[in-house]
Amino acid sequence: MCGIAGVVSRNRARIEPALRAMTNAMVHRGPDDEGVEQFHLGSGESAPAVGFGFRRLAILDLSPAGHQPMVNPATGDCLIFNGEIYNFRHIRTRLRTAGIRFHSTGDTEVLLHALSNWGEAALDDLDGMFAFAFYHAATGRILLARDHLGIKPLYVARTGDAIVFASEVRAILASGLVPDDLDPAGIAGFLAYGAPQDPLTIHRHIRSLSGGGCEWIDRESLGDPVGRPRRWWNFPALAAVSEPAVVSRIRTELTTSVLGQCVADVPLGVFLSGGIDSAAIAAFARQETGQVCTFSVGFVSSAGRDELEDARATAQALGTRHFETVMDDDWVQGQWQQWMKSGDRPSIDGLNTFIVSGAVSDSGTKVALSGLGADELFGGYGHFHSIPDLRRLLRPVGWVPRSVRRVLAQVATSVLSPTRRQRAMALASSGTSPLDLLLLFRRLTVDSDLNWLGFDAKALGLRPDFLCDAAVDRLRPTGADQFRAISQAECVLYMGNTLLRDVDVNSMAHSLEVRVPFLGRWLADYACGLPGAVQSPPGSLPKHLLRQVVAEKLPAAILVRPKKGFTLPVGEWMRTTLRGPCEAAIDEVAGCGLFSATATRQLYRRYLEQGGRVHWTRPLALVALGCYLIEQNGRRALRPVFAG
Repeated sequence: MCGIAGVVSRNRARIEPALRAMTNAMVHRGPDDEGVEQFHLGSGESAPAVGFGFRRLAILDLSPAGHQPMVNPATGDCLIFNGEIYNFRHIRTRLRTAGIRFHSTGDTEVLLHALSNWGEAALDDLDGMFAFAFYHAATGRILLARDHLGIKPLYVARTGDAIVFASEVRAILASGLVPDDLDPAGIAGFLAYGAPQDPLTIHRHIRSLSGGGCEWIDRESLGDPVGRPRRWWNFPALAAVSEPAVVSRIRTELTTSVLGQCVADVPLGVFLSGGIDSAAIAAFARQETGQVCTFSVGFVSSAGRDELEDARATAQALGTRHFETVMDDDWVQGQWQQWMKSGDRPSIDGLNTFIVSGAVSDSGTKVALSGLGADELFGGYGHFHSIPDLRRLLRPVGWVPRSVRRVLAQVATSVLSPTRRQRAMALASSGTSPLDLLLLFRRLTVDSDLNWLGFDAKALGLRPDFLCDAAVDRLRPTGADQFRAISQAECVLYMGNTLLRDVDVNSMAHSLEVRVPFLGRWLADYACGLPGAVQSPPGSLPKHLLRQVVAEKLPAAILVRPKKGFTLPVGEWMRTTLRGPCEAAIDEVAGCGLFSATATRQLYRRYLEQGGRVHWTRPLALVALGCYLIEQNGRRALRPVFAG
């Protein structure tokens, strides 16, 4: 787990200073080592060059042999790589059979030789989480790529005469080569869903390479304002299977995934909550590796709730070495402000991850396993059941034009509270596909509030749901299989844009690597191809298949335990002890030039006045954006002057 940075430019003199500034902005991602290399993309003085920069968090092969950028001495190829390749030993054996000699024991050299020998085709053989840049010396091209589901981030910016890419937005801005202009479309998507929606960011010139995507860059790419990314991974086709065979296969794939992700040359632990997802990871890790350390956090507070007692019981049942961190209100509020300052992008999610990652890192642990991904793959959210039910209810009026439905809804909902009326009106105006209804469930800020703030989807070139077309291009047609349609959309939109990105940002803020075994390549490939009839038979509980898989490994009490979740009284704090910082953030948003200042302050005040009738994440979106802008203003003074 590391931080990578790159610059392609015809102005060779500015490449290395930009790279140094970029790597300095990502020390938290890799405090153990750094490196910079530069190569030409063609012959002649006018040919552009590419520079690679790297920050290392040493996990495998802690020796200098793991240093990056790593150069293949036989070909001159070079690699910078953030992440882990879990099946690197298998790939190394294949390469050795082909005559390749290795000088290190880690996965970076394996990936480098795989790319040198097999080119882009090597991507199909990788089980891992990764974002990398590979310089192919023979052709003078650079390959950028992200793992199948986008576990590790990679951002790309294009200016008139430079292409800049990095693991974090802040690193790209630190280069001094990319303007930090805000993007109204990206901000609208953030406010609509609580996190920027790929490929947009809140900065006009910076885009995210989508999960499962890759792109070749050459000397001609400098004149291309949008790039030519394409997909190397897609959701698999529907499989014809029976449940007994499926349970056995998932158990095998999960065992293999956990075992591969337990490989590390540094201390490793498991995030443990009270649910079956993290308990399953801990149980499989305990089975495969012996002693396992588990970590949980809780707090003493007059409000909110935690899962400390349930996690403690799970750890005792599994026989893990368990560590607890208990916090009080004052300490958590201090963490809240640090969380806001450390963010690489605005988000309403991730405070819990920031806190537990700090506790795990403070223990000396450098790698943690998480149960993230089980809900999306195996149907853990309530709307896997409620959306099909809602579609059945809407079927009789599905033929009615949306404009007519909206008029009828205005009359029928006149007695409801403003919040419920907004939701009802949104439903009346929506389509009835699984994706349409899921997006309504996931919406944070409704259309009327976005319009009030000054954002109109059509005027911004967005879909009516405030997503761009590219955001949903990754979804594969699923026919009548509603479960698969919901699962794919959750993997791409909520998990990809919110959960995975926030886990990366908030764990790396503490120099901690978080791995997600449920998203192992072969397990995800298999689970994503399963039909809904097998995943969720009539009358079954959420995560039906996963429950069958872990039934022999977890006590019955864990399998039937209701999900509690970990919640903090953030809404109350925003109205009381954190009121000052929050209002300063709102002032920053109101004054940034993209919002109606009056509407911003009035909407924030309305959110707070409605108390429990409006979830605190809605005002938090405005606060998070303001805090991000404040931090960006502070960093701007330290950047080199843009020379574009």
